Amino acid sequence: MSTSKGPSSLPPGASPRAHKLAAAFARPIDKFLHVEASSGILLLIMAVVALVWANSPWASSYEHLLHAPISLGFGEHAFTHSVHFWINDILMVIFFFVVGLEVRREIFEGELSEVRRAALPVAAALGGMLMPAAIYLALNHGSPTSEGWGVPMATDIAFAVGALALLGKRVPAPLRVLLLALAIIDDIGAILIIAFFYSAGIAWTGLAVVALGVATVLVMQRVGFRQPVLYVVPGVLIWAGMLHAGIHPTIAGVMLGLLTPVRPWFGHAGFLQETQEALDRLRERDGSDVDPRDLLPDLERINVARREAVPPVTRLESALHPWVAFGIMPLFALANAGVHLGGVGSDTSHVFGIALGVGLGLVVGKPLGILVFSWLAVRLGLASLPRGVSWGGVLLVGCVAGIGFTMALFIAALAFSDASMLAVAKLTVLAASAVAGVGGLLVGLQVLPRHQPAEVMNTTPDDAEKSTAH
Repeated sequence: MSTSKGPSSLPPGASPRAHKLAAAFARPIDKFLHVEASSGILLLIMAVVALVWANSPWASSYEHLLHAPISLGFGEHAFTHSVHFWINDILMVIFFFVVGLEVRREIFEGELSEVRRAALPVAAALGGMLMPAAIYLALNHGSPTSEGWGVPMATDIAFAVGALALLGKRVPAPLRVLLLALAIIDDIGAILIIAFFYSAGIAWTGLAVVALGVATVLVMQRVGFRQPVLYVVPGVLIWAGMLHAGIHPTIAGVMLGLLTPVRPWFGHAGFLQETQEALDRLRERDGSDVDPRDLLPDLERINVARREAVPPVTRLESALHPWVAFGIMPLFALANAGVHLGGVGSDTSHVFGIALGVGLGLVVGKPLGILVFSWLAVRLGLASLPRGVSWGGVLLVGCVAGIGFTMALFIAALAFSDASMLAVAKLTVLAASAVAGVGGLLVGLQVLPRHQPAEVMNTTPDDAEKSTAH
């Protein structure tokens, strides 16, 4: 048995001083990334940067950047589109893929896995979508601006959760669960709206390509392919089919997320067993004369067991979430929040209809719809309020759900082809989201006690389900 010391705390060739400096630099960044509201803060910063940039003396550079072409290919076969297209139609596919993963996981084992548990967030989400759309249509019926009815229906989950996080220990755990479930259902609604109402005429040849891509994914799963990288090719096929069919290609991300397996291969027990057997074999080979190549098979088995200890849906969501939250979404904000204020007031007949519809829809329609539909669901016996959640808490959820931002900006870009209308819609989304966020914080300070009881703060979703109506 070898008596060699364990590995050094630093890799071979690393400088202790350089490593210490790098760790000191990375520590505050790592701390920021682990703050629940940090993604929303970064989104807000990028939105402000875009808005200032688009109205500065350097506004032309902002437009040139968004319309700069990016090509992918070789020779005459090149796929060339603007930076804006690459962000909105390609990178956002990954954002929607993560949304699809969240929906898949929630349907399998989360808040949407049981009818009774899902009843309250479903009712709240429906109210939070229908009421804003009704307000918008009431103010824009028969006008060219009526196409924007879907804009105030959306909730930005990053900002909404971040706003609740700013209230700290005032917020009971069941209230956070309610907001997350509501936001996920809201995302499902937004996805359906994009697919059915904000897509061009459907080309059936494109749908045939989509069907081929989906069939390829299903066959690969039946064969047993588990490496995510292998599914990139059928994923691209589904994306291309969507684009050709006239359906917004980001829906491809949702479809792939919903097709992702939710059961682990090895699981916890299998991981422990496989790892222990591999470690036993490695101990038998322990010695200074061991050929490193002989270690590779057992190390690979450990790696496979590690990868397959959790379901693919959980592993992919965990791996991609930081890239989406701190990379893709801030880029989207930078590319879409840059509204040139000079062109907003060019047609006042459009300005007031869009501004009032979107603004009142998000700030008033969201909380009103969520509160009313939740009350009806409880009153009719279809649902009950979780333990520790008051009607004031439901109102708080409704207020922060009025933060539309990412999804609202996305739908606005699909709804309005007219530049001035789009500028008004974007600016109103930004302003209304800010009002909803501040309003939610003020409501939270008023309706939530300074400290929640420990049993409420630690309440699980299963406990919440057993609670009775207030």
